[in-house]
Amino acid sequence: MLRRLLPTLIALGCGLLALTWGLVSLQRIFAQEREDARAQLASRRHAIEEFATLALRQTLGQQLKGNLPALHAAMGDPLAPGEGFLLNFRGHQFLPRLTRSARGSRATAARHYRELVKAFAEGSTAEPWGERLGRLRAVEAALGQGRASRAHALAEELLRYHAEHPLPPVQELPFVLLMLERLQRGEVTPPLVRALLREGLPEDFGGIERSAGLQRDLLRERWRFTQPDFEFLLAHVVQVSTALGEPSDDFLARAREAGAGMLVIPENLPGPTLIGQRWYVEQQEEVVRGIAVDLDALLRDLAQELRRRNHFGADGLVRLRDSEAMQPLESLWLEVSVPAWTAAENAIEQRYGLKTLLVATCGALAVAIVVMAVVAQHGRLRYVELKSDFVATVSHELRTPLASIRLLAETMERKLSKLPEMRDYPERIIQAADGLHFLVENILSFNRIDKGRWQLKPAHVKLDELIGMLRSDLVGNTSVPVQLSADVGDVELEVDPSLLRLLLINLARNACAYNRRDPVELSIRAYPHEGHGCVVLFGDNGIGIPESEWENVFRDFYRLGSQGPEVHGSGLGLALCRKIMALHGGRISIDNSSPQGTTFSLLFPEPRHERPEQPS
Repeated sequence: MLRRLLPTLIALGCGLLALTWGLVSLQRIFAQEREDARAQLASRRHAIEEFATLALRQTLGQQLKGNLPALHAAMGDPLAPGEGFLLNFRGHQFLPRLTRSARGSRATAARHYRELVKAFAEGSTAEPWGERLGRLRAVEAALGQGRASRAHALAEELLRYHAEHPLPPVQELPFVLLMLERLQRGEVTPPLVRALLREGLPEDFGGIERSAGLQRDLLRERWRFTQPDFEFLLAHVVQVSTALGEPSDDFLARAREAGAGMLVIPENLPGPTLIGQRWYVEQQEEVVRGIAVDLDALLRDLAQELRRRNHFGADGLVRLRDSEAMQPLESLWLEVSVPAWTAAENAIEQRYGLKTLLVATCGALAVAIVVMAVVAQHGRLRYVELKSDFVATVSHELRTPLASIRLLAETMERKLSKLPEMRDYPERIIQAADGLHFLVENILSFNRIDKGRWQLKPAHVKLDELIGMLRSDLVGNTSVPVQLSADVGDVELEVDPSLLRLLLINLARNACAYNRRDPVELSIRAYPHEGHGCVVLFGDNGIGIPESEWENVFRDFYRLGSQGPEVHGSGLGLALCRKIMALHGGRISIDNSSPQGTTFSLLFPEPRHERPEQPS
């Protein structure tokens, strides 16, 4: 057959190669057009992105430079705003301020304050506040007697003693708070006493560590106090500030300042860096300075500037290309998103896709034409061969039983009355006739089903009854003894009885034909199957079917070769079985096969149960 197809294949191949070369060349032209259009858009995008990136770098540097005075002020003064500033020296963070209190719930400072109040009221001189309390009582007495100059002198002596003999902050701050509460007299409060609240003691007051004012000292030493202690002292300091008419808003703001917590700064920054898209930092030797930035607002301002310059429309956006935690400014790059550009890119891709689709369609059509031509030619030649093979096979198969019938009939006519051993000829004549009838029935049934002319007549049939019919069909119609065992219970199928009977006898006859054992053993089992009505397993003890042929044996006119004597047949038995199962909405397949036998699996659908009519 290949030799007959060779001229056609050569002609079609040459034409297909020429068409392929033309389509490939055309596709290359389309691809180059697309790349040129995309390169123009990319060049414009890159220029605008470069402008936006340089503008952002310059803006960040200017913002940090403009905030350096406020940053240094926040470093030196606890009352100065420190939010949004970063100052790190030798790995130690000064800004943002770490505003956490000490762990625990003890209120030691509050307890010391209450002890001081009680000792002052009782005139106690208990240490470590004895000397201080005595001097404080003297100042208060002088104020109560209206001796202002004496009170100021005594207050100065008290403060010098306080500066020269400092106590731990947990004891010192409660005493300063008590001193302010006892000596405050509104507008006539001694200046040195008033200075204890915010400005602190003058420089000429000696001591190990000069006070910077109660408000600043409490903020600086917050880490030494637990949260209950801090809240206690905070409330009393605010009360004293109100009584003295001193500002406390900034003090409260710093006390409530949440801070940013500890910020992890790499040891060696590669230059100005954007950290977490929130902080902009610069490093000079061992000092790292930075400010909090609103990157979204900066990007919006950049987008507005680009709109003002008519680089894109109102729907354009500017965003960071990368969202890494740490981005050095020298490698930072902005990405510009403009819907009009995206639409233009999509239009380029759509045009390229349509052109590609056109090329692919032409190629597919060419291949389809070639395939159809080859298939048509092959089908024509195959049909001729199949028809020839079928005619030869059927002619041979019909000739054999007819010759047997004629020979046996003539012999019976001459010798039946003379020889007793010839009396089984009538039975053999019947077997040969039945074989011929079965062959003709298979061919006619296959043709009717294949052409769609079979009218299915389904009925509820018990499988056991069909097996009984199979037993009857096998009696006298086979030349070898057959043992049929069945385990089907009360299984009921909704099938066309005549078709299913034809299916079972085909399986049985195949089992007898392809068998080398005596007797032939057949088994039929049935059981329910999940999602289906029933599975019927038909087994035999024949020579088996190679696994590579499990699907081929169901093809039309396909005959499986066997070792030993020739097996007669038309090659339609199993093909007819598959068509019968498909007609019923089921399927047949080989479940397993070996030299010990083959098992066919017949899967039937669930029977349709009709609702009984309701009585009127």
